[in-house]
Amino acid sequence: MARSDGPAEAVTSRQHPQQVGFVELFFDVVFVFAFTRFSERLVEDFSWPNSWATLVLMLAMWWLWYRTVWTTNRYDPERPAIQLMVIVAMLASLLMSAAVPAAALTERGVVFAWIYVTVQVLRPLWLVLLGGEDAYPRLVHIRILFWTAMSAVPWIAGTFVRDGPRLALWTVAIVIDYGGGILDYPTPRLGRAGLRGQPISEEHLTERCRQLLIIALGEAVLASGIQFSPYGFERDRTVALLVSFVITVLLWQLYYYRAGVLLRAAIASASAPARISELAAYAHLIMVIGISLSAVGDTLIITHPLGHTKWTWIAVIFGGPALFLVGRSMLDYAVFSRVPWSRPIGVLLLAALAPAALRLPPVVVAMVAAVVLAAIALSNVVTWRLVPRAIAPPRTVR
Repeated sequence: MARSDGPAEAVTSRQHPQQVGFVELFFDVVFVFAFTRFSERLVEDFSWPNSWATLVLMLAMWWLWYRTVWTTNRYDPERPAIQLMVIVAMLASLLMSAAVPAAALTERGVVFAWIYVTVQVLRPLWLVLLGGEDAYPRLVHIRILFWTAMSAVPWIAGTFVRDGPRLALWTVAIVIDYGGGILDYPTPRLGRAGLRGQPISEEHLTERCRQLLIIALGEAVLASGIQFSPYGFERDRTVALLVSFVITVLLWQLYYYRAGVLLRAAIASASAPARISELAAYAHLIMVIGISLSAVGDTLIITHPLGHTKWTWIAVIFGGPALFLVGRSMLDYAVFSRVPWSRPIGVLLLAALAPAALRLPPVVVAMVAAVVLAAIALSNVVTWRLVPRAIAPPRTVR
């Protein structure tokens, strides 16, 4: 007998593990593509206004992905009604990505803002209509809709001004978006949503995070290959390709070794699974940004392996791995309640080497980054064999 697609049936059953749907995979591919475009735009113009505008739009794009992931975690992603919502979000992400090559302060930034607001308002409104007999889900999405409507005001107001005023308004808007989530959507007369106390599907959430990381790593390898192919097998560019590949492999090893593999078990054993999941999601955001920057660095060293190194190139080639290590530290804390010393030492070492790296050609700068990552990876293996750690997620995460 065929299942109906009524509102009540849309809610995910907690009795069985929830698998990631194919439409969610497509959405993640589009999302990673967007972050790569952000990184490319940042390299083209590393000025303060453009850097801040890029960060604001990056955070907006991630917030769209994050809220969509949490929706599919609480509802059955195989239902046509939920799949339609994900497809709309995916189309919105693609159109927002198309607006990224132009600066956020131009007319394309206006397109980005309107699409973002439309999707963010439609999602909770759509879910209110799917609420079913239980009033709780509807009340949760009404709270989210309230906060989304508040942030929509500065988002839309920013489309009618330019330059500094627009950036200021959009900064306020993104603070409202994130503030609502962090504060658990407190709403007049309704109170907080109580989302962190609700059950989650840890298998689904961890798989989405891992999926996002592997797509980002694959995008980095693909970008390197595409950039390399027109040059044939010139010696300097071949070396640069090999170095970029080694860096990507090291990022993969650093992610999956222990903490990446044990994340699901850590969430399942946590006293506050939703809070640990939230911390892990933010950790993946930072790691994906780091991988995207690293991919741009790979493109630079393949294009100009022995050219003159600019400080913006240093910021990308060293900054990508450094950001990845920061995100990886957050993941360590989520799983083990501690951060290995190798992570902050690696970040500080990259920062200390940056001035001297200005005198080196780009491909050698990338080699230095690869050596630092390799040392951290080796430290992981040695430390784990000598002092293995048990899963111990933090009791409380604020």
